[in-house]
Amino acid sequence: MTWWPGALLASIALVFNLLLLPRLGGRRLYRPVDDARGFPLGILLYPLAVLLLILTFPTRLDIVAAAWAILAFGDGAATLVGRWARPRPLPWNREKTVAGTLAFIIIGGAAAVAFAAWTRPAVVPPPAWVWVVCAPLAAAIAAAFVETLPVRLDDNISVPFAAGAVLWFASLMSAEAMRPSAGSMIAALPWAIGVNLAFAWLGYRARTVSVSGATGGAIVGMIIYTTGGAAAWLLLFITFVVASVASRLGLQRKVMLGIAEGRGGRRGAGNAIANCGVAVIAAVAAVTTPHGTAALLAFVAALTAGGSDTVASEIGKAWGRSTFLVTTVRRVKPGTPGAVSLEGTAAGVVAALALAAIGVAFGLASRSAMVPIAVAATIGALVESALGATLEGPGILNNDMLNFINTAIAAAVVLAIA
Repeated sequence: MTWWPGALLASIALVFNLLLLPRLGGRRLYRPVDDARGFPLGILLYPLAVLLLILTFPTRLDIVAAAWAILAFGDGAATLVGRWARPRPLPWNREKTVAGTLAFIIIGGAAAVAFAAWTRPAVVPPPAWVWVVCAPLAAAIAAAFVETLPVRLDDNISVPFAAGAVLWFASLMSAEAMRPSAGSMIAALPWAIGVNLAFAWLGYRARTVSVSGATGGAIVGMIIYTTGGAAAWLLLFITFVVASVASRLGLQRKVMLGIAEGRGGRRGAGNAIANCGVAVIAAVAAVTTPHGTAALLAFVAALTAGGSDTVASEIGKAWGRSTFLVTTVRRVKPGTPGAVSLEGTAAGVVAALALAAIGVAFGLASRSAMVPIAVAATIGALVESALGATLEGPGILNNDMLNFINTAIAAAVVLAIA
């Protein structure tokens, strides 16, 4: 069927699950978390996720089918295998098991490949078989990782949209776009490995990163150096230095208030992924898709957003006289999730303009893009503060996810402006 009958059926399923299914299934449909809210929310989010996927990708129903398969088969397999297999918890979330995550990837990935192959003839032009096989497997791995994050965000939302984002990104890639950059990437690879291993070691010795942070930062740096070149890597390095310096400003006051960064300010792998994940995706897109200029613009905006947000947060904690929530304008203690201050916000705007100017000076964006980059970074920070004030406290999102969302919004906003 085409997209609109699919959307209609998903809408009918949503209404059915809202009005009739709870009456038919009763308390058997309730998870432990549903008892508190008095309604099994998952049975609504499941058809809603399918409906939103259809509306987002009306011409690529193979993406919808593959993401749906990962939700239906992968998430279910993880639950069943995780309960039955010998429990070996994951280091970052002891409620999730290694066996369950592997089952998610294997069974969800296989189902996604099968669904993508089944719907392939309905797409014009049909996607290459390389995409049909590789993209769903990559999407299953990404969705499995998202499913293991220690937050209360419902899997019926996080899993299909993580999978859909990976599948969409893979659909933009082409061999033709990769060929012109292949030689430069091969030439840059030895430098990328050597430089990043050296700086990772120096960062660890300087106590700015933990072991996981050094490892994650080295991988991030290698990818950005290889795909974006030395200029992109220098912007990444400057952003890291700015964030590290900001974390140490007013450290004594932050320690006294109990709001200093954990591990003595050392950054971990989660920080690297959260603040640089979107930048890595944009750098890869610059050499694997036909949209190189737009991808580099998104790259600068993402790094600018991550760096300027850290500056705003740390300056606000150190010298902010009055902190308040952007959602209610109610005064709160420094360090409260979603809290902002005039001093921190002003410092964040200055940092955004400075980092955007550096990106322009390095030739990664045009001069006319400097202000839009700073505006996009500021919008991303405000949205992050609003989400932090409403969703971080209940544990639906954590700080790393908020940072990732901040950089993603900045990249999207600057592209919309451009």
